[in-house]
Amino acid sequence: MLIFNDTEEKAVEKAIAALADIIPLEAMQPPHSPALTFPGLEIRPHQRRVLKDGADIPLTRLEYGALCYLAASPGRVFTKAQIFEAVWSMESESCQSNVANVICNLRKKIEPDSGKPTYIKTVLGVGYKFASGE
Repeated sequence: MLIFNDTEEKAVEKAIAALADIIPLEAMQPPHSPALTFPGLEIRPHQRRVLKDGADIPLTRLEYGALCYLAASPGRVFTKAQIFEAVWSMESESCQSNVANVICNLRKKIEPDSGKPTYIKTVLGVGYKFASGE
């Protein structure tokens, strides 16, 4: 992502307009990610939205990242280290509590009963997996 001040933005717009006269330019659309739909839960990656029973659920960046990472591969078991590396975008030897805290907060927001999760299941001694919610 580039950030321009007003003067720079006008200069870039002029350059693009000049190039458009010489080279045919086509507007590019961002890739559309299909929604991930589960009973009572919908994840819309293209809008960065999560809906629980049709209502928007506000999530932090880390909660959203963990949910998308798990939900993209329902049934697959991920270790805490795998989740940490994917969501935090860094390696760590001591990531256990960070991941556990994010999962706990996420469960409070998306699960019908966070004490008996239907979406994010704990796999004892290994990590977590996303279940379809059925």
